[in-house]
Amino acid sequence: MKTPDELFARLQALGAGEFEHVNGSLAAHLRGTERMLREWGAGEPLCIAGLYHAVYGTDGYNPALISIAGRKGIAALIGAEAEALAYLYGACNRTVFYPRIGTATQFAFADRFSNGEYNIQPEQLSQLCELIVANELELASNNAPFRAKHGAALSRLFERMSGLVSGSCIQAYRRMLC
Repeated sequence: MKTPDELFARLQALGAGEFEHVNGSLAAHLRGTERMLREWGAGEPLCIAGLYHAVYGTDGYNPALISIAGRKGIAALIGAEAEALAYLYGACNRTVFYPRIGTATQFAFADRFSNGEYNIQPEQLSQLCELIVANELELASNNAPFRAKHGAALSRLFERMSGLVSGSCIQAYRRMLC
């Protein structure tokens, strides 16, 4: 498997540095999300998924670096587990799925690409939630207007995730948003 620096260089080659994002470039945001997951002690597949979480675009950020038709190539590059997590993040229909987190229906994933729903495994849900928190906290870091606008709603969402994410993740969002 390639190193995180080599994988980041591939993102740059796909144009991640060319896309503007909330706090600068998409490339900087992706690297910041990966860094945060590493600081929390996440496993390598989750950290790499953090680096690649917007490769297919997301429900909140539509430009894609590659279409979902390129999934096999991304899986070959970053590994099947990391790619599956990056896909889930990009495919997530947030309006439908986020309200389910912390409820009896939390394993029923809503896929915006297929317009379908299917069950995900408990470990996938936990890793997806950790990635969601890392993404949002990376956006909130050094951005007081973002925290003021979204902080309360994010705190409510993250509290529903408290049984699903790591202790380091919980401490990080409570420190930043509460």
